[in-house]
Amino acid sequence: MKPIVTLLLSILIVSSCCSKSTLERARTNIFPKGEKVTNNNFTGNVWLQMLGQDEQTLNTGVGNVTFEPGARTKWHLHPGGQIILVTDGIGYYQEKGQPKKILHKGDVIKCPANVEHWHGASENSYFVQIAVTDNKKGSVEWLQPVTEEEYHK
Repeated sequence: MKPIVTLLLSILIVSSCCSKSTLERARTNIFPKGEKVTNNNFTGNVWLQMLGQDEQTLNTGVGNVTFEPGARTKWHLHPGGQIILVTDGIGYYQEKGQPKKILHKGDVIKCPANVEHWHGASENSYFVQIAVTDNKKGSVEWLQPVTEEEYHK
């Protein structure tokens, strides 16, 4: 998983030295918005573009996820952990029993294995992330939806 994270971080660092118009072109050309997610593991509109899924040599899923304002995941956990690389917008991340964190472009979240959490867009901003998920110990376990009270707290 380290080579993928190193590559993605290198792309983000190199992009930071480019002009805004170049960054906008790179964002749309390098990581497309993807397909609208139609399952019930999210609240609101979410799009997913898999960049790598269950690679045989790394057992790692890598996806570009775009949340519209107010959209979010259900509470869930990853048996092998997850890394979230924030590439645009303002989002939220919360682990069970902890305060909600506000996320901005360039933030990195390292979610430990088997820790219940949720993430998604803030109320007034799109949120785009690259999710790097270690699947060696199993796939995501989806739990209950994030309530409006939890989201707004």
